[in-house]
Parts: sequence; C-alpha cells; structure tokens
Amino acid sequence: MNTTPPSFLEHAGAKLAYRSSSASPAHADPHHASVVWLGGFHSDMLGEKASLLHEAVAATGRSFTRFDYLGHGESDGAFADGTIGRWRSDALAIIDQLTQGPLVLVGSSMGGWMALLAALARPERVKALVLLAPAPDFTDKLMWAGFDDSQKRQIMEQGHWTRPSPYDPAGYPITKMLIEEGRDWNILDSEIPLDIPVRILHGGLDTDVPWTHSLDLADKLRTRDVAWTLIKDADHRLSRPQDIQRMIATVLAMVEQVEKRQG
Repeated sequence: MNTTPPSFLEHAGAKLAYRSSSASPAHADPHHASVVWLGGFHSDMLGEKASLLHEAVAATGRSFTRFDYLGHGESDGAFADGTIGRWRSDALAIIDQLTQGPLVLVGSSMGGWMALLAALARPERVKALVLLAPAPDFTDKLMWAGFDDSQKRQIMEQGHWTRPSPYDPAGYPITKMLIEEGRDWNILDSEIPLDIPVRILHGGLDTDVPWTHSLDLADKLRTRDVAWTLIKDADHRLSRPQDIQRMIATVLAMVEQVEKRQG
C-alpha cells in the first residue's frame, strides 16, 4: 500500500492532505475518467479500501485522488470544528483544483453523502457514483434520531457529547454545530436530481448505517441507472477481501461505462 508522505492543498485556512496518481500518457485524454475517493466520518485516506482501490485504479493507468477532510487523518484542524458543509467544501476544493476531466466518485459511509453533494454541485464533472454503505443525512436521520433525551440535552446545553466508537477507544465529539448545520445539507426529503449511473453496495450486517437507509436513497435518486446490492453477510466496513474485490470491480466497470459514454 502507498505509504509515501502526502501532499497538501491550502483551502479555507487549512492544509488538506492528499495522495494522487496521475494518468499514464495512454489515459491522459480528457475523455478518460478519473477516480476520487471520499472517506467516511472520522476515517482517513490510509484505510485498506482506499489504498487498495488506489493501487487498482493506478494499475490501469488512470488518475486516482484520495484526501483527508479538515480534522481527519493528516489534514489540519480539529475534528470537532468540522461540519458537513465544511467537509463538502473540502471535497469540492480537491475536485476543482486537483482533478481533470470526467469523474467517478467513490464514497464510503459519510463519503457517500459527500459524493452525492459533490455530484449535485458539479454535474458537469461528476459522471458516475459508487457508494459504499452511503449515509446521506446521517447527522439528523441516524445520529440525532437515535440519541436519547440525555444525550440530546448534553449536546444542546454543553455544545457537544463524546460518542463511544468501536473504531476509536477515545470516542469522538458530536457537536451541536455538526447536528444543526448538517440539516442544511439533507437530501433524502425529496427527489435527488441526479441523472448519472449510481452503484450502491451495502452490508446486511451493518449496525452503523442500516441497509434500508441506502435503499431509500436508491428510491429517491432521479436516475434510472441505479444498481443497489445487498451483501448479506457483510458489515459496515465492507473490508473483507471479497468485499474489496467487489468494490474494485464495480469502480472499474463504472470507469469503463463513463468512458464509453464520453466517446
């Protein structure tokens, strides 16, 4: 896996860490697709899925970019200062300043929400989505809806609550700002006006984002080119070898489909 030091992009007062591989000369044509990875909540770009997908896409000679949002991984900033709008802005800065040509966005969990928001903001660039256990609207419809009264009271009165996490012994802060600002970016309350191919992979054993959540997403998308796949024995991470291979095959198929349409 790629363990080379990251590069940094200055954006809105912070340095965003990223790793990118350029297209080979054979795939430098502006009609060839590039791939961007958008990671999950409190995750980083060095995860196994992102790293192995980077290797697989780069091996085909195509461009691949992955990055860390503000307060994540190797980027500047405190995690507690992040919001959905800020992380969306980070994703758009990466897309606008570091990529060229048609894009296939691959979003994992919260990254699925970021990918959808980016596609809505840059329809001329984003030509396909691959979403892994996508969690649009999760701050409101999953987090806030699942908190008990004492947790909600602590967030509203003290400004934050530390949520336990099986992925981080210290847990992580859920701020009032994150919850309230996140509602500005909810997209599941009406039709989502995207007309591009979308592929969704979700584990049947996911206890973080119920598979019914992404099934609702599939129903709300305007495009008819949607394939929703339930992997019955997989969990939220979708990180088993067979899950990663399925993801890679899905992404590469989307790249080929986009390039055929681009002509």
